[in-house]
Amino acid sequence: KVNLVPRSLSRRIQFQQQSIKMKSVIIAAIIGSAAAFAPAQTGKVATSINAFEGELGAQAPLGFFDPLGLLDDADQERFDRLRYVEIKHGRISQLAFVGNLFTRAGNHLPGDINYEGQSFASFPNGLAAINGPDSISSSGLLQIFAFIAFLEIRVMTDVTGDSEFRGDFRNGFDFGWDKQTEEWKMQKRAVELNQGRAAMMGILGLMVH
Repeated sequence: KVNLVPRSLSRRIQFQQQSIKMKSVIIAAIIGSAAAFAPAQTGKVATSINAFEGELGAQAPLGFFDPLGLLDDADQERFDRLRYVEIKHGRISQLAFVGNLFTRAGNHLPGDINYEGQSFASFPNGLAAINGPDSISSSGLLQIFAFIAFLEIRVMTDVTGDSEFRGDFRNGFDFGWDKQTEEWKMQKRAVELNQGRAAMMGILGLMVH
């Protein structure tokens, strides 16, 4: 049989099918999280609240909020680990959200992305830039991941071992932080947590749409 469907159209249809599958998975994850609002075992929840209700991030209007029960019977070490993960994911999501808005507004880096003459503006926005018929090449993605790995290992980590709290990556640079009051520091850390949480929901919404 002769395939009468152009190759470019076939690739685009395949990409649309992959996008639908990806959106379905994300939507299923969001719907699944709704189960977290079901009544939980009172004993475990009470234990968690008593242990961590005074921690940074347990603030109005939700207060201590752990619908998935990740802190049931958890110790301080596990809480600190989860808080570190939350901060990192929040920071990444803030960068991703702002970057997504920036490119969707028509802003791109000047010049070409490779020696073949393809400009930064020639690639689509969002997930289509890394997965689709017009996506960045595998070698380009490899360079991106290598740069991310460098940041993860050498920049976005406690290199000096003198961090004041989980997520403190100043690494010897003060930026005026030590001159501020404890109340000011806690307020700024709470703001970062809230913005990170909002950004995680925001970038997830942009991925779905």
